[in-house]
Amino acid sequence: MLEDNLFRARLLRAAGISGLIAATVAVVVIGSVAGVGIARTVPTELPVSTALNRFTQQQLEWGSCESDLLDRAGAQCAQVTVPLNYAEPQGRTISVAISRIRATDPSHRRGILLSNPGGPGGRGLDLPVRLARAAPSYPWGLYDLIGMDPRGVGRSTPVHCGWPIGDSFQSAGAGLGNFGESAATQADLAARCLAADNGLLPHITTRNTARDIDLIRMLLGEDRINYFGMSYGTYLGAVYTQMFPERTDRMVLDSAVDPARYGNDVMIQDQGAPLEAALDALADWIAARAEQYRLGATRSDVRAAVSDLIEQAARQPIRVGAYNVDDHWLPSVLFGYLHDSRRFDDAANALRQLMAAAAGQPAEPSADLEQTLRELLTPTADDAIASVESSTAVVCGDVEAQRDPGWYWRNVEFSRVEQPVFGPLVNNISPCAFWPAPVEPRTDVHNATPVLIVQATGDPVAAYQEGVGLHRAMTASRLVTLQDVIVHGAFTVPSSCVSQAVETYLRDGGLPATDLACHAD
Repeated sequence: MLEDNLFRARLLRAAGISGLIAATVAVVVIGSVAGVGIARTVPTELPVSTALNRFTQQQLEWGSCESDLLDRAGAQCAQVTVPLNYAEPQGRTISVAISRIRATDPSHRRGILLSNPGGPGGRGLDLPVRLARAAPSYPWGLYDLIGMDPRGVGRSTPVHCGWPIGDSFQSAGAGLGNFGESAATQADLAARCLAADNGLLPHITTRNTARDIDLIRMLLGEDRINYFGMSYGTYLGAVYTQMFPERTDRMVLDSAVDPARYGNDVMIQDQGAPLEAALDALADWIAARAEQYRLGATRSDVRAAVSDLIEQAARQPIRVGAYNVDDHWLPSVLFGYLHDSRRFDDAANALRQLMAAAAGQPAEPSADLEQTLRELLTPTADDAIASVESSTAVVCGDVEAQRDPGWYWRNVEFSRVEQPVFGPLVNNISPCAFWPAPVEPRTDVHNATPVLIVQATGDPVAAYQEGVGLHRAMTASRLVTLQDVIVHGAFTVPSSCVSQAVETYLRDGGLPATDLACHAD
């Protein structure tokens, strides 16, 4: 304990953190441990006929979605009134926005299919349209397609913390002082959320979103729900199966999260190795086009150029257009380009622009890079496709994080050998270290609900072993592996093998007889 206190003092001194920020760190940590101002009522699954009567009997008012994309697709939208706290259903209410596109093959209609884009914090009202565009061969027309902005997001009752930046996912940086700066930033972000909270935050959780989904199912008159979830949406789907197994029908879970590793600590750490592998692949791709990009003729050359760029950003932030990019944010910029190998050209061009700016050349960012920098370094816009403030509330409210800054710093230092670019990013401290303890225990997912899991071996965001872990936890699942592809969102890659498995399942309900190994076409 004494060693930990000495470390914290050294951390604050090395960072040059002001007395006010240091006090904020201390107050938020103490408050999070004590659970200051957080109700501790734990919901139970109460009889619908009594506890939720006022919600199950509401009449939904369907109307225009006020979205060109949804309106052109024939969608209608409604607001669902839900309990803020399901343990106190007679108390405060919030709203959840949903969309519906009616089945285009009503004679063979299979019920409703609700979808979630991940995040958490992703807006999903228009997801059914985007899914149909990404995979037009899938039998979407058999279902009423239900989009949803989960609680805390978008047109649902939103979380607003007033963050001065758009993301908390930043690298620890080069040394202890840099890490201290980041720790102060993360503590400040948590403090802003807690100061702005009016009782909403403790209830922006995955378990409550699963309860919202089940209420939506009831209101739409369905005995069971079909579901298509991506990334964090796979965790949400898995939690639903654990809470409501008898109400689950066909579920496709793409780019999965291992529920045993879910949270802002080890789950994010799992991204380190596949991100470095994706960077290797990008370096090889750029080196093979050395005359075009002039970033190096070998993998080692390109990686050395990236490392030099990060080191320079640590000494002096790189000015790109209206943005200053330091060593905290440069790995985050690269992270955004490595989700999909089909974006390698964008990644190479972004690196060229950053290197030109670092060399003192005039460097106005491309529209693509400008959007990336704006999303990281400026407050989240109201029309953003995801809210990181809401994402933080969900993850921190689901699973209690490690609170000792020394734990993160030791992991950062250890990771640098094998993960020099992304180790300090995925091992860094987050706002969850300064967050109140969750009001409910984490969900232990282990059941025999049949689901179809699709996972790419090169996924840099949901590491392949995460999908294997979910497959292990859901003993009746089938795992479809997309081999040798760097992508987050395996269903978006043309693969007749993957498509056939998903289409057959959604159309006929038949899972593959065994796990499958697929390749891109």
